[in-house]
Amino acid sequence: MGDNRNFIIAIFLSVLVFIGWQYFFIEPQMQAERARQQAATEETGTAEPAPGTAAPGDARLPSVEAPAQRAPGVAAAGAVARDQALAQSPRVVISSHELDGSISLRGARFDDLRLRQYRATVDPQSPEVVLFSPAKTETPYFSEFGFIAAPGANVNLPTSATEWELEAGDRLTPQTPVTLRWDNGQGLVFHREITLDDHFLFTVTDRIENRSANEVTLYPYGLISRTGKPAGSSFFILHEGFIGEFPSVGEKAIKYDDASEDGPVQVSDNEGWLGITDKYWAAALVPQTGESFVANFSEHPDAAIENYQADFRYGAQSVQPGESLELRNRLFAGAKVSKVIDGYRDAGIYKFNLLIDWGWFWFLTQPMFDALHFVALHVGNFGIAILVVTVLIKLVFYPLANKSYVAMSKMKKLQPEMEKLRERYKEDKMKQQQEIMELYKKEKVNPLAGCLPVLIQIPVFFALYKVLFVTIEMRHAPFFGWINDLSAPDPTSLFNLFGLIPWDPPSMLMIGIWPLIMGFTMFVQQRMNPLPADPIQAQIFTWMPVIFTFMLASFPAGLVIYWAWNNTLSVIQQGVIMKRQGVKIEIFSNLGLEKLAGVFTGGDKPKS
Repeated sequence: MGDNRNFIIAIFLSVLVFIGWQYFFIEPQMQAERARQQAATEETGTAEPAPGTAAPGDARLPSVEAPAQRAPGVAAAGAVARDQALAQSPRVVISSHELDGSISLRGARFDDLRLRQYRATVDPQSPEVVLFSPAKTETPYFSEFGFIAAPGANVNLPTSATEWELEAGDRLTPQTPVTLRWDNGQGLVFHREITLDDHFLFTVTDRIENRSANEVTLYPYGLISRTGKPAGSSFFILHEGFIGEFPSVGEKAIKYDDASEDGPVQVSDNEGWLGITDKYWAAALVPQTGESFVANFSEHPDAAIENYQADFRYGAQSVQPGESLELRNRLFAGAKVSKVIDGYRDAGIYKFNLLIDWGWFWFLTQPMFDALHFVALHVGNFGIAILVVTVLIKLVFYPLANKSYVAMSKMKKLQPEMEKLRERYKEDKMKQQQEIMELYKKEKVNPLAGCLPVLIQIPVFFALYKVLFVTIEMRHAPFFGWINDLSAPDPTSLFNLFGLIPWDPPSMLMIGIWPLIMGFTMFVQQRMNPLPADPIQAQIFTWMPVIFTFMLASFPAGLVIYWAWNNTLSVIQQGVIMKRQGVKIEIFSNLGLEKLAGVFTGGDKPKS
């Protein structure tokens, strides 16, 4: 029964690993490609909505420039360099501790934004990560706010081609807001005040004065538009694409690849937010709370253009002669830093913490992140935090694991008697199993108790993997030595002698030092117990450390470090318990280290 149990565990873990291999193997290649693209072009963003003069009920809002026709993944025809595109319109500089960039006075558009605290690669001299880029570049990505006229109305409104004048301020910083102004020549004067907080939140307050003799009806809107999508946006554990939270329907999360299949999605509410999210970055619109709006998520009708747009539109807003209308919208554009995101939620943005993809098992993922972050603040290193938190997890589950290891030790003691029963009833399998179960019952041994350490480790493993995969705090977080990014695989490889041979092995041969350490600790943990009597099961157990070494080599280094450290703690814990139970530790005899066996078990030294 014990052998069957081990066989089931082995098969389960093998299947688990092969599934992981299928989904995660190409991640290092995608990360490397993304880094090369960022370093070469200093661009990550994208998009331009469809042209036209959409009526207030249309799904996609209007814009002047249409995105260039192109096949997915191919540069748009006629695209210009980013610096050249920026020079084509007058601008107001954006400058803060977190952001660099500018606002285009043509269209009052947010289309130039770089993140000062984040680099394209681990090299501190590499370019800043670019979030927004202007139209006509290879991958435009921007946000704008505007107005649509009532059907049939003859009123001049600002468009993405309208050039606003700077009314107050000359540089947007957290301490100095700016105000833009535009007069339509028909009695409407538009004032737009823009403020920036200490992080990534812009507040855009529009005030429209009606100096004409007639009532004017407007439909204010806001949009985020991008062309193209980031590398690696198809992983099942990570959401990238449209996202929003609304009290009426809850979460809206639409992956890029699903946008064309599902068609436009529309939500009506008077509170919430909507936008586009990547792995580490996001742009989100927050309409004025209490004001009814319709939110839309749509892809350009021509899928070859690869244009994605999230927008919202308020209902009809009337401005009487001699009066004014004021609306306040907010735009988040930046890094998904947990503390910052939680702060915006606490400040009143509805469930804004869900901008970070904690996954279905958020009740494990968020506490894991909080624990790692808390420890890292005190020890100064996320790698050390992983080691400390692993010890804390071990302490929490110590009573359960201790009981499991005691049961496993008792099972080892029963191995000789079990072998006798197998030999005695080898022709009658049913009788053999009955006698073995009677033996378990007599000795008060639970054969399933040994599964508990594995069952405990699996959810912790995935919670840590999710944290390493989605949280920006882990991005480019160093450990020691050659590990300068815990969220990336170990960069060394056995197959070029860890850099001594000038050759870059293919991804499947990138078996680094930490994966080898992990494989060795797994091998040691296995050899603490005798191999199953069945040859097939014994072969599976023998090769599992090798399989895991190859599979986990492409996982984040932080996860491999955790697994190796957890294995080491488990070996120590099991060794101590086996000594107390008077059970022989097979690893020493299997490797010819009988003297060490005597140290742990207190047994007699082998005769010379």
